[in-house]
Amino acid sequence: MNRTDRLYGLVEELRAASPRPRSARRLAERFEVSVRTIERDLAALQQAGLPIWAEPGRTGGYVIDAAATLGPPGFTPDEALAVLIGLGTLRHSPFRHAAHTAGRKVLAVMPDADAGRASALASRVHFLESEDEPVLPAAFAEALGAGRVVRLRYLDGTGAESVRDVEPLGSISKEGQWYLVAWCRLRDGVRAFRADRMRSIEVTDERPPRRTVRSEDLAIQYGRLRSLGDD
Repeated sequence: MNRTDRLYGLVEELRAASPRPRSARRLAERFEVSVRTIERDLAALQQAGLPIWAEPGRTGGYVIDAAATLGPPGFTPDEALAVLIGLGTLRHSPFRHAAHTAGRKVLAVMPDADAGRASALASRVHFLESEDEPVLPAAFAEALGAGRVVRLRYLDGTGAESVRDVEPLGSISKEGQWYLVAWCRLRDGVRAFRADRMRSIEVTDERPPRRTVRSEDLAIQYGRLRSLGDD
């Protein structure tokens, strides 16, 4: 049995036993591997986000939420490399924390040999970055996905500071710069706010009305606006 099959088997074994625990020794006997291998596999599943925890004591062991499942496999080393490169470009972006954990999850559920090859290939890929590359606020990602009105303390292009209540509609990335596209209540229209000019981001409890944004609303004078959903 290869590692991918064993990871799936571990999840199903724990689900079948839930809420009763299974010891690492019993799982090792079931899958005919060492206890250390089982513990390493369980750690990989935990890193991948599976709700597995250990119960202490003589009758303890590992338990999983019975509703948990492991997503389908299918990454080849080259596909995993492409994913890791894409995630690596987000190191200074507002999505850097999610990108970091996503990269670990991709490797955690791959067979050891494939994960090792993907990691080795990724180590050969380098990014030439500016020494003063700004680290953009991680709260940007929360503001984008919260579905709430967001209060920004914001510096405009002249350095003037204002407080804006905005309704997030999307985001735009251009040459390493990230913008939050939102309906600005102060200006009563769609605006794009640069992430590096945001001094604070507060997600309120207010739900905004449903709005749509069109590319012509943004007055983009160059380039083509492409969605992640486009081929």
